[in-house]
Amino acid sequence: MQFCKEDSEKQVISIRDGLQQEPASAILVWDVPVRVFHWMMVLSFVVAYVTAESEYWRLAHITAGYTMGGLVCFRLIWGLVGTHYARFSNFVKGPAVVTRYLCSLFSGQPEHHVGHNPAGALSILGLLGLTLMTVTTGWFLYNSPEGSEWWEDIHEIIANVMLSLIGLHILGVVTGSRAHGENLTISMITGFKRGQSTDGISRPYLVLGILLLLVVLGFWGYQWQFAPQPQPLD
Repeated sequence: MQFCKEDSEKQVISIRDGLQQEPASAILVWDVPVRVFHWMMVLSFVVAYVTAESEYWRLAHITAGYTMGGLVCFRLIWGLVGTHYARFSNFVKGPAVVTRYLCSLFSGQPEHHVGHNPAGALSILGLLGLTLMTVTTGWFLYNSPEGSEWWEDIHEIIANVMLSLIGLHILGVVTGSRAHGENLTISMITGFKRGQSTDGISRPYLVLGILLLLVVLGFWGYQWQFAPQPQPLD
């Protein structure tokens, strides 16, 4: 704990001195593709989870799962070539940086990160990995008649682990919002956070975000063509 205290104090002093150079203002941090990805993932997971036990809504479950898989593939690419705060190189840090950030939360003077904080980055990576695992096991479940029961158990376990991690992620968002005095949920809607004017991204990539949304909606429309039709009444 002494290590946490000393290291956190040094970091807080450095950050505070930097912020004193210029008043913080609202700056654009999250581009449109990142925001579309985030909320489409939220919606898709909710649909996939609530339809998991329904045979009638099986197509909706599969569609939501494949949507999440496609979104993760996009996010992996965008994490390499996207805007500054979307890139993994910006927010994926080592254990020492994560520990320092967590210690700063307990100090009462938390480090302020314009993009994802180091602890939040761990949950993001975990959710991306678990999504790919869930989609993969789901594909084997629906395409491998032999051993389907085994795949179903694995698929369900991973989905529940993912749900638990989402709960931790939400808790982290609430904690971070209170610690930093800014609504992180709203920032993922508007794209704006508090920071220095020179730290904002220059382009929102609106066209790419709209294209991503249209691809998702187009896929849903295509899948809807195969939805089971209601049975006629006798």
